[in-house]
Amino acid sequence: LCLKILGNFKLSLAVSGQRKMAEIGEREETIEGRNVGAMWDLEQKLDQPMDEEAHKLKNMQKEKGLSTLMLLRLAFQSLGIVYGDLGTSPLYVFYNTFPDGINDTEDVIGALSLIIYSLLLIPLIKYVFIVCKANDNGQGGTLAIYSLLCRNGRLKLIPDQQRSDQELTTYGRTFLPEGSMAAKTMNWLEKKDSRKRALLIIVLVGTCMTIGDGIFTPAMSVLSATGGIKVNNPQMSSDTVVIVAVLILVGLFSMQQYGTDKVAWLFAPIVFIWLLFIGGTGLYNICIYDTSVLKAFSPTYVYMYFRRRGRDGWVSLGGILLSITGTEALYDDIAYFPLLAIQLAFTLFVFPCLLLAYCGQAAYLVKNKDNYANAFYESIPGTAVAVVMLVTTVLMVLLMLLVWRCNWFLILVFTVLSLMVEGAYFSAVLLKVNQGGWLPLVIAAVLLVVMLVWNYVKIKRYEFQVHSKVSMSWIISLGPSLGLVRVPGIGIVYSELASGVPHIFSHVITNLPAIHSVVVFVCVKYLPVYTVPEEERFLVKRIGSKTFRMFRCVARYGYKDLQKKDDDFENKLFNNLFSFIQMERMMEPVSNSSNSSSASICSQPHQSREVLINNNDMDMFSSMVDYTVSTLDTIIPLDIPINAASYYPDRAVGEEETNELEFLKSGRDSGVVHIQGNTVVKARRNSSLPKKIAINYVYAFLKKICRGNNVIFNVPHESLLNVGQVFYV
Repeated sequence: LCLKILGNFKLSLAVSGQRKMAEIGEREETIEGRNVGAMWDLEQKLDQPMDEEAHKLKNMQKEKGLSTLMLLRLAFQSLGIVYGDLGTSPLYVFYNTFPDGINDTEDVIGALSLIIYSLLLIPLIKYVFIVCKANDNGQGGTLAIYSLLCRNGRLKLIPDQQRSDQELTTYGRTFLPEGSMAAKTMNWLEKKDSRKRALLIIVLVGTCMTIGDGIFTPAMSVLSATGGIKVNNPQMSSDTVVIVAVLILVGLFSMQQYGTDKVAWLFAPIVFIWLLFIGGTGLYNICIYDTSVLKAFSPTYVYMYFRRRGRDGWVSLGGILLSITGTEALYDDIAYFPLLAIQLAFTLFVFPCLLLAYCGQAAYLVKNKDNYANAFYESIPGTAVAVVMLVTTVLMVLLMLLVWRCNWFLILVFTVLSLMVEGAYFSAVLLKVNQGGWLPLVIAAVLLVVMLVWNYVKIKRYEFQVHSKVSMSWIISLGPSLGLVRVPGIGIVYSELASGVPHIFSHVITNLPAIHSVVVFVCVKYLPVYTVPEEERFLVKRIGSKTFRMFRCVARYGYKDLQKKDDDFENKLFNNLFSFIQMERMMEPVSNSSNSSSASICSQPHQSREVLINNNDMDMFSSMVDYTVSTLDTIIPLDIPINAASYYPDRAVGEEETNELEFLKSGRDSGVVHIQGNTVVKARRNSSLPKKIAINYVYAFLKKICRGNNVIFNVPHESLLNVGQVFYV
């Protein structure tokens, strides 16, 4: 009986023990769940976007209006920059339209009619009055349209868009009403990365074609102009003409270093006189030779031209296309002058002069059809131009739908007219690719491959940084000393991330026994805008409490801000940091009373081997931090003597807090170290051969010749600390 009672007693103890163990397990799971939740909440609070900081920045500069005199002056200057290509087109259009001679004088009237309506529809109506309005704060080109689309939707392949970016005065976006055609189209584009890539490829094709065309445009114009020397000197060889053209081109490009303003003032009178001369000559030829050419303003002669010439007429569109070369350059160059100045110059002067010039040539050729080649020099067919125009049309349709939210009927009319005209030109120039038009296409294809490789690796590198970043809560859990010796000085850690701690920083603090007394995480961010105003460039916030001496700064740049070096970057950074501290001190009473400041997430100093998080919902988190900090105490004791307070200013208990500005200034005097990652990207061993060539050789070469942040921001070599990383794609 006793044994039985004893056995039952042991059994009951075992059962109760199991129950208690289960209860303990459940409690631990609950605690662990609460700890994970607390960690997540803390992480979210520490890595909040800088929306509030961005909202405080206001652009105090107001755009000044232009006087009538200044507008006319700028319109005159634009002649020397914008209209050089369009103005020299009359030199070679008719020759390339009739390379085998003129059989019927009516063909001249038909070609003139095509030229008139090409100039009317594409440069004047489409570009000057529609496309040029699709500018990014004055910037034109396919990239400008792409930046507008990216700002109005999540179309970037690198997901670094933040709400604080929208506070920029140069950002500008429109909100699409729910359920509208524009909203549905944007959602369709945003859903899959493949659609975003397709849009990016279209943009890059347009950009590369513009570059490919731009390589030959100066040579084409100068060769055609110097070819006129042979009219009065038939014995002169073509080699002499080429040498003269080369010398002129060298002189032209040598003057680019003096800036747009000086070049514009130099060439504006030349282009003005040239256009006035060809316009006046055209008017003279109309009066002397044949006024009947003015009937070409009737579009019926376009139909009669194609009906009469058939396939030859279609092929001749490659020559007609040369009359509108320079139109895309007109859109790209609107950054230099106000849109109204360009519209005035083209509408009131350039367009009438070109019409008179072409009409005058047609009048001369009607009476002298055998002299079609005397005044012209054979040129390369300008093929990339047609592709660029088609790309611009596609992007403009998206812009009109998603950004401008135009009526669908207007969009349809614009699309049909543009594709009809430009599609006809494109199909015609394809027949002349083997006559020289292949060269700009090959150059554009090479540039496209280079851009795609660079963009692919950049996306992969950003994803690597996102996945390898360190939790900010882990950094805070180390305490104000970060588990290291805080030596005098300021460490600036560069990263592409606007939140979290870059992997290079954790690599540094786990391999080095010391870190600077002040740490600033700097994210250099490139936004889809032309420029970021200087007063809105920097966003600054504090990380943790004041005792941590850690800050985050986001330096925002547009796609043209860093064409030149920012030699004063360090001074600008510290000026904004000092301004932030002064503003924070002024608002400190409000922040303490409301307990809502981002700078007061961790308000208690490191006491009794415990980090206290200033949040009522994080009681369980302190126990987690206790373990981490207490393990560090065995290496770095917390009972620091008073004479070591200069190395541990945040550990001095009971000592009055020194002026933080003076502390930062003394730290700057002690030395500033710029810490940046030197990421080496390599293809995996099992990658395909094209991928290995693209990453291991093409990208490696591009990265080697491109400027890094240390060069752009003029970082002294002795102040630079590169942290090596290898990333396999």
